[in-house]
Amino acid sequence: MKAFVRGLLARAHEVPKIQRKVSAGFGCVTSPPPPEKGLENLTVADVLSTKETDVATWISCRTNDTVFDAVKNMANHNIGSLVVLKPGDQHYIAGIVTERDYMKKIIWAGRSSKLTKVGEVMTDESKLVTVSSGTNIIKAMQLMSDHHIRHVPVIDGKIVGLISMVDVVRAIVDHQNGELKRLNQFIKGDYY
Repeated sequence: MKAFVRGLLARAHEVPKIQRKVSAGFGCVTSPPPPEKGLENLTVADVLSTKETDVATWISCRTNDTVFDAVKNMANHNIGSLVVLKPGDQHYIAGIVTERDYMKKIIWAGRSSKLTKVGEVMTDESKLVTVSSGTNIIKAMQLMSDHHIRHVPVIDGKIVGLISMVDVVRAIVDHQNGELKRLNQFIKGDYY
């Protein structure tokens, strides 16, 4: 996975070069396709626009929930992390709890998940790696890769979303596929 991410990061900075060609037989000039939003301009907000961002529908937990309930919630929804919200507030984050927290701080430490509260094992908000909705998608991927994390809360004063490495990779792959489609249409002359 690390090699895949490094390869994507390396390719993300490459800009396809479309050169004008002059046909020797006809003397015509082919223009490049209309400009599209490049990876350098793709933001976390673009990724969030494809996801459910209504806080009321998020799968989250509270600091006083048991780790057992949090892990059960993750398993039921086939997800790897939960945003931990501050008690009584739907918009402010207290931290994040992940499968890795469960493995290291409960299983490895020999603690009971039914007796341990999420607040005891979560990554506290003061130690969270976060991004804003205006963060470039390549920067977000780099942060996730550098910190060996798969989930990043999106904070614009208050929490507005959560993105995963899967979301980021999917956005980049979708963007690259769109770019290939546009280039193929250009080559075939479908831009006229």
